[in-house]
Amino acid sequence: MSNDNPFNILKSDMPQAKTREAVQEADKSGELKERIERLISSSDLFLFMKGTPDFPQCGFSANVIGILDNLGAEYKTFDILSDMDIRQGVKDYANWPTYPQLWMKGTLVGGNDIIAEMFHSGELEKLLD
Repeated sequence: MSNDNPFNILKSDMPQAKTREAVQEADKSGELKERIERLISSSDLFLFMKGTPDFPQCGFSANVIGILDNLGAEYKTFDILSDMDIRQGVKDYANWPTYPQLWMKGTLVGGNDIIAEMFHSGELEKLLD
């Protein structure tokens, strides 16, 4: 396993996802809940993370990116370090205290531990199909 992956879940030479896009919030109008919902609904698969897919800022975010890329998932991400309102607001909205948070079709799937477990069991691949 590569030293680039501190969790040793995946090799660093795995294929990249078909489409992965780090998004910035284009419209900051409206209530915080509306802003969060706009972000989540911008893609069937959406990841709130620390950093970007190319430059994750924590090992847990890097691990989830590695898993999604390995599965060839199409997804968008938002760097919660870029907006403290969104960072705290998503925790409250989801009633989930940690990051990353993976959302599928508007529903929270989970964080790193859950995503890694689902990946190893094959459940995540089935969910994404």
